[in-house]
Amino acid sequence: MPLEVNLAKINIVKVEPLREVNVTRYVTPLREGGSLPAIAEADDGFLYVIKFRGAGQGSKALIAELIGGELARVLGLKMPELVFANLDEAFGRTEPDEEIQDLLRASKGLNLGLHYLSGAITFDPTVRTISSLLASQIVWLDSLILNVDRTVRNTNMLLWYKELWLIDHGGALYFHHQWNNWEQKATDGFKQIKDHVLLPQASEIQNVNEHFKKILTKEIIHKIVNMVPDSWLASDTYFDSIEAQKDAYCQFLERRIAHSDIIVKEVENARTTLI
Repeated sequence: MPLEVNLAKINIVKVEPLREVNVTRYVTPLREGGSLPAIAEADDGFLYVIKFRGAGQGSKALIAELIGGELARVLGLKMPELVFANLDEAFGRTEPDEEIQDLLRASKGLNLGLHYLSGAITFDPTVRTISSLLASQIVWLDSLILNVDRTVRNTNMLLWYKELWLIDHGGALYFHHQWNNWEQKATDGFKQIKDHVLLPQASEIQNVNEHFKKILTKEIIHKIVNMVPDSWLASDTYFDSIEAQKDAYCQFLERRIAHSDIIVKEVENARTTLI
């Protein structure tokens, strides 16, 4: 039986501030991730998958993770809770692995944690099917944020208690690594959508587009972007101020939603080619 979602019954989730926790115990690295995320315990007693600001992609991956994850939550898609994970300067000094110790040292302060879904398994499209509506919702979101990491090779989706959960949006919004063409990217097609693992099932993209663009108001977008800590933005020299940088993220998303017919056309064209 396919995993389904009823568009009419989606509750619009309020944008709530992220909780802040202190990392108390480094449990184990997740070496399948190129940026060396890790499972760690926090002072609230829960386990989290921690994305470190000192990793290869730096705070940019955390920014994309936060914005993409919270957009997914607002749209009614399943996302593990995101928290700000504070790393004390002394944390990790006893870690025997020098590479990990360097990573922890470079990541003091606020990092990003995703609630660890114990017992979850990676979504396999050859084993479980997705309803056309749910597939269309996920494809629309990934097209909006230019998420290149939802392919057959790496679905970045988990099955947990028979529900589909989205993870890892760190590769989205990739234009922000340079910023020099972000205005154009806002109204361009997203060619990589042809590789999306759920594209074959995304037959209701027009219906989803009409619904989702009503949910993502300017107010919602600004609330989500303003959750990004200033410390994650401080090293970017492209903008004159942190306020200007946050405004650019907002403008990108607002323009992309205003031109969401491009998303629909790109998905429909890619599906025609695929089918």
